[in-house]
Amino acid sequence: MLKGLGGLGGLGDMSKMMKAAQEMQEKMAELQTRLDDTIVDGESGAGLVRATANAKGVLKSLSIDPSIFSADDKEVVEDLILAAIKDVQSRAQERTKWEMGNLAESMGLPRDMNLPGM
Repeated sequence: MLKGLGGLGGLGDMSKMMKAAQEMQEKMAELQTRLDDTIVDGESGAGLVRATANAKGVLKSLSIDPSIFSADDKEVVEDLILAAIKDVQSRAQERTKWEMGNLAESMGLPRDMNLPGM
């Protein structure tokens, strides 16, 4: 009858694989939402310029201490702004990597495994 297919047991394994794939997809979707909502902060110039982004690196706000505004310091201010943005984007990448590691471990996978869709 279904001898060559390993009996109905093979269908049960396929069902388990499909269920595991669906669970992974659901967890990835939840993680994407969490990353959208997770806020990280970066700064430069000992806090004179602060940037806020979500864990995906999307810049949400930028705060500049008014004490640094001077026509003579234009280039310094621009450098501080860029440094704060780079800092917050780096922290966002670190947070995403950490969250992805947690997700991988929760599914019994190696922490440093690259999951699809990220």
